[in-house]
Amino acid sequence: MQLTYPALLQQGIFINNNWQTGAATFPVYNPANGEVITNVYNAGVAETEQAIQAADAAFPAWSNKPAKERSDILKKWYQLIIQHSNDLALLLTTEQGKPLTEAKGEVQYGASFIEWFAEECRRTYGQVIPAPVADRRFFTIKQPIGVVAAITPWNFPIAMITRKIAPALAAGCTVVLKPAEDTPLCALALAQLAKEAGLPAGVLNVITTLQAAETGKLLTTHPAVHKISFTGSTEVGRILMQQSSSTLKKLSLELGGNAPAIVFNDADLQQAVKGTLASKYRNAGQTCVCANRVLVQKDIYPAFMKAYQEAVMAMQVGNGTTDGVTIGPLINQDAIDKIQKLLKDAFDKGAELLCGGKVHSAGPLFFEPTIITHCTPEMELSREEIFGPVSAVYVFETVEEAIALANNTEYGLAAYFFSKDVQQVWRIAEQLQYGIIGINEGIISFAEVPFGGIKQSGYGKEGSFYGIEDYLITKYLCLGGIH
Repeated sequence: MQLTYPALLQQGIFINNNWQTGAATFPVYNPANGEVITNVYNAGVAETEQAIQAADAAFPAWSNKPAKERSDILKKWYQLIIQHSNDLALLLTTEQGKPLTEAKGEVQYGASFIEWFAEECRRTYGQVIPAPVADRRFFTIKQPIGVVAAITPWNFPIAMITRKIAPALAAGCTVVLKPAEDTPLCALALAQLAKEAGLPAGVLNVITTLQAAETGKLLTTHPAVHKISFTGSTEVGRILMQQSSSTLKKLSLELGGNAPAIVFNDADLQQAVKGTLASKYRNAGQTCVCANRVLVQKDIYPAFMKAYQEAVMAMQVGNGTTDGVTIGPLINQDAIDKIQKLLKDAFDKGAELLCGGKVHSAGPLFFEPTIITHCTPEMELSREEIFGPVSAVYVFETVEEAIALANNTEYGLAAYFFSKDVQQVWRIAEQLQYGIIGINEGIISFAEVPFGGIKQSGYGKEGSFYGIEDYLITKYLCLGGIH
């Protein structure tokens, strides 16, 4: 990995705009070849406490800084990310594995949240409320909630960070960020650029650690932390919610998903194949909004499956830095083991293999793009996130059956469907129990729109003007003695 700007490759933790290193480290691996990229600081509870104290100390000055000044710093940060986008994309592909084309897209996507909230921070408006009595005036104002702890996953190591900390910083909050241990390097690179953009000391602090349980417990129970923003599994989300209850922290939880992609008989075939493919196989199927279940109506099933199989089998597997590669490695051996376990259960219960189905010759963490058919709700992959390049296909006959199948899950993050019937589009969109609906489209997330789920997929919104609200409190002011 040859970066044109070597300062982006950091190994320490970032507290008070200083890089701290020490003897306690852990390796960061390239999942494509198993090589160690570098070793980073393995911070513990003591360092996490330092980060919280730094954020707490920086909060008064940062929160009182005019929104225009915060906006200018965020804009400079955005510009630096764009300036170094090629290096950031290479760093992302090297530690996470996704194809370089996707990594470049993620850098742009991640930067867009900083650009968006750099403007949105100047629009955190209050209200004047008509009073029922003549001698008083009522107002509301918006103020930052305080120190925010952001815990982010490995599958989008830039976008998941900027989607959280951009609105937090824009609102006037300070942040302690704990990135995933599999992909800490992008977080450290972003911190370096934030420092160069002029972000004051203590406003953003980054802790890299293998001690997730211990540091997570401190973040959720510390009285100086007022909000937790977490993206990850529903299981861990429940733990963080329980731990946060002692201090009644505000939480934003973006948790597991079990997205259906429904192809109706009247769908545009090419559009349905393209949209399902984009949703299912982006990042080798390792996204929370991936199409986990592909539901195809009976009449269109033969034509759809023929075209879909051709498209899937045409995908190129390999190292993400190689031109033409569309499927990179999975993040680690646990991910491979999970896919194999889910497939075995499905085959034991009657599923049939259409293509793929095994580890790819490119290496131990690569898995062939796979399609299995004759899937049923009794299979484990109908209930659990596959998180890999495997399409599980189900057949249905009626619209009512499709809705019932789609909603038959505890999750409610994203859903997709393909239909040209405008009346049906409205009815189905209203009946699907999900926070995000893609209609004739497989790529649905942008900085301008709200992202978040319902049911066991969590709560809170990221992106859009809703996104900054999760980092603000509404204060009511009553002015009396008006004559």
